Amino acid sequence: MTVVGASLAGLYAARELRAQGFDGRLTVVGAEPHQPYDRPPLSKDFLMGAGDEGELGQLDQLALTDPEEMAELRAEWILGTRARALDVRGRTVVLDDGRTLASDGVVVATGARARRLPGPPLAGVHTLRGLDDALALRAELTRGPRRVVVIGGGFIGAETASSCVALGHDVTVVEAAPLPLAAQLGPELAPVCAGLHARGGARLLTGVGVAGLVGAGSGALSAVRAVELADGRSLPADVVVVGIGATPNTGWLAGSSLAVADGILCDDGCATALPQVVAVGDVARVGGVRAEHWTSATEQPRVAVRNLLAGRTVEAARPLPYFWSDQYGSRIQFAGRRGDGDTVRILEGSPEALGEGGFLAVYERAGRTTAALAVDRARSFMKVRRGLAAQENQAHQVNQAKEYV
Repeated sequence: MTVVGASLAGLYAARELRAQGFDGRLTVVGAEPHQPYDRPPLSKDFLMGAGDEGELGQLDQLALTDPEEMAELRAEWILGTRARALDVRGRTVVLDDGRTLASDGVVVATGARARRLPGPPLAGVHTLRGLDDALALRAELTRGPRRVVVIGGGFIGAETASSCVALGHDVTVVEAAPLPLAAQLGPELAPVCAGLHARGGARLLTGVGVAGLVGAGSGALSAVRAVELADGRSLPADVVVVGIGATPNTGWLAGSSLAVADGILCDDGCATALPQVVAVGDVARVGGVRAEHWTSATEQPRVAVRNLLAGRTVEAARPLPYFWSDQYGSRIQFAGRRGDGDTVRILEGSPEALGEGGFLAVYERAGRTTAALAVDRARSFMKVRRGLAAQENQAHQVNQAKEYV
């Protein structure tokens, strides 16, 4: 078996292959030179320099596995090498260095890459997706006070802004939408995130796009000096962090006949239209949904591997969406499937009283709870999350029973 992608979802797929009884040759291919590591801390504690110094020490903080487990997995790890193509007839993965890996089955877990702004590269402009990105940005932020402009008010942008404020930098967040995270949280509760920026000490500009970046110098020495907004304003900047989303890494699959549309199209069990090829994590569009969440990357592999070993889809992957974000000293937690038109009910606290104990809210439709949002109410939130998961499992069992009637 070959797992293409050596991050969170790829590691979990390798674990599941062994746990579910696969005893043959297992190869894991990773584009980065690093062994599997945890990404959520990159925009938070790690970016602020918490923990040991030195690159080896920094990687140890983030490691998702250890030498003992690596030995138990009995996998060949090919790191620092990209997959270049997939020959579906022979289920062969072609690597950038010319090697080919023939396999009985393939798990695609190639994740996604950060979107970038158009234009020539400028020093001081960063994205934050992987460890090397975090190391480069961290080095720049330790050179003294900087004027930082964060483009994009989503989770990565907001967490990075929060870390930059904590490091003592002057921070402005630019969000093209009228409110940050409106698509995820809805118009009623998205203002909460805007309030966190204000409380934390970052300026938030909403409803305005970026026209371009202005550099000074020439050639390789050209460095960013300002961010030009679509409304004509100019924001002085020494550091720019671009957090405008991610694009699934599917380019290497061109010509493979795998169906791709903002991710690899999979059925509800992570199986593609090609025999013995499944996809998991950020690169997979499972049952019509591509979810860039930690829980998807950790829960999809169990179902995907089961279906891969069975040679057909025998189980669906329907993990309850869950994400969290740490911003300006507060923890935001969300679970469920909010829909447009859902009503909001506050169960505890008040969104207007951030910093005074937080709040817990639920989204409801036709008398049924569809999702929950909490700020600094972890214990109460977990009770609601468990209830949502039980509700989802019950609905899934009912649907399965109908299929066999």
